[in-house]
Amino acid sequence: MTHNPKDALSTAELIRQMSEEVSRLVRDELRLAKLELAEKGRHAGIGAGLFGGAGVVALFGGGSLVAAVILLLALAMPAWAAAAIVGVVLLIVAAALGFLGKRQVSEAVPPAPERTIESLKEDIDVVKERAHR
Repeated sequence: MTHNPKDALSTAELIRQMSEEVSRLVRDELRLAKLELAEKGRHAGIGAGLFGGAGVVALFGGGSLVAAVILLLALAMPAWAAAAIVGVVLLIVAAALGFLGKRQVSEAVPPAPERTIESLKEDIDVVKERAHR
């Protein structure tokens, strides 16, 4: 039968070693999470920049299409009337989008992850209950 060096250690020493190992494990996991988040953040930053560039190009494209619609309507009416009609339609669409956006933002309040907090509270209660046994 092989002799394990930990067999000779006292309970207090084993608990101290376990505490040190858990602390080391938590530090290592936090370090890994930090590195992973940094990498994901870098990718997210590049992606956000590309999305921003796409948005600028789309804005120019949309402006060109608006000008084309105004010019098309100007064939049937004065150019100022065509521009006014297109402008009013665009403002109505903007108001509708703003209203929908405001409603979505109000549904996101409060920003705290309520379900996660509730789940953590339940986990703590379970751990406390098992610790009392």
